[in-house]
Amino acid sequence: MKQKVTRSVLACLMALVISRPGTAQMSSPRMIEAPGPAGPLSGTALGPSDTDAPVVLIVPGSGPTDRDGNNPLGVRASPYRLIAEGLAARGIRSVRIDKRGMFGSDRAIPDANAITIEDYAADIQTWATTIRKTMGVPCVWVLGHSEGGLSALVAAQQPGGICGLLLVSATGRRLGDVLREQIAANPANAPIRQQAEAIITQLEAGQRVEAGNIHTVLRPLFRPEVQGFLISTFALDPAKLIAAYAGPVLILQGLRDIQVGRVDAERLHHARPDTDLVLLADANHVLKAVPSDDRAANIAAYQDPARPLAGGVIEALAAFVQAQRKLR
Repeated sequence: MKQKVTRSVLACLMALVISRPGTAQMSSPRMIEAPGPAGPLSGTALGPSDTDAPVVLIVPGSGPTDRDGNNPLGVRASPYRLIAEGLAARGIRSVRIDKRGMFGSDRAIPDANAITIEDYAADIQTWATTIRKTMGVPCVWVLGHSEGGLSALVAAQQPGGICGLLLVSATGRRLGDVLREQIAANPANAPIRQQAEAIITQLEAGQRVEAGNIHTVLRPLFRPEVQGFLISTFALDPAKLIAAYAGPVLILQGLRDIQVGRVDAERLHHARPDTDLVLLADANHVLKAVPSDDRAANIAAYQDPARPLAGGVIEALAAFVQAQRKLR
C-alpha cells in the first residue's frame, strides 16, 4: 500500500537537504529535444551528472512564457532558471521547456495560438517519454507553474511515466471564475466588467465571440485567435482533476501572489487532502520575496532576475521529491 509522507518526515528531510547544498557533481546545461507535431520541442537539461538522480520537468505558465520563466510582456524574473539551478545544487536534475510554437519550440506547430490545453498536456506526456528514454529514469516529476499546473493536471489523467506533481502558484478554480475575480478587483474595469463577464460566460458555453463585439480594452485577452484555447481551458475544473489523480502531489503557494491566491491552493488541497500543502508568506506569483502588500513592489519583482527566489521554494520542492523517492 502506498505510504503517505508525514510532515515530520518531510521536515526532517528538508533539514537534511538544506544543510548540504552544492555537494553534487554538476554537469553543464545542455539542449534537449522531444518530437512535436510538425517540428521539435526544445528544452534545457540541468543537474548533477548522477544518472540515478530524479528529473523534474518544468512546465511554463500562461502566454508567451519561455523556459526560464520570462516573457516579452515585462516578466524578466527568470524563476524557472533559478528553480533549475536550486534543484541542481540539491542533487535533482531538471528539464525546463519552451511550449509548442514558441521560442525554441517555434517549429513544433505553424500557429502558436492554434492549441488547446490538451495539446500542452500531450506535450508533457511526450517530454516524459523522451526524458525517461534519454536520461534513464523510470518516471518524471512534473512541475507546473500557474497555467502550467492545469496542463500538468490534465497530463496526469494518464499517469504512466509521471512520478508525481509539483503544483506551483496553480489555480484551484475554473479559469473563468479567476478572470471574473481579477477583473472585478480593479475599479478601473467597471465600464467593461459587464461585457467581460458576458464574454467569459459565452466562452464557457463553448461559443466563440465575434471580434467586433469585444471592447478594444478586452481584445488582447479575448481576441479570436486564442478563443479556442480559452474554451478548452474554461471547461476544466482543477479540483476535479486533482481528485482523479492518485499520485503524490505538492501544492506550493506564495501568500503575496496577486494572480493566484491561497483559496486556490486550499481548494486543490481540499479536493485531495492527502496532498502536501506549503504556503510561503512572502512569495509572489513568480516566487520572488515581497515583504509587504505594496503592489508596486510586487510587480517590480517580476522584472528582477537578480533577486533570489523566496526562502522555502527550493527547499520545499527538493524535500518533497527526495522524500517521495525514499518511499518508492
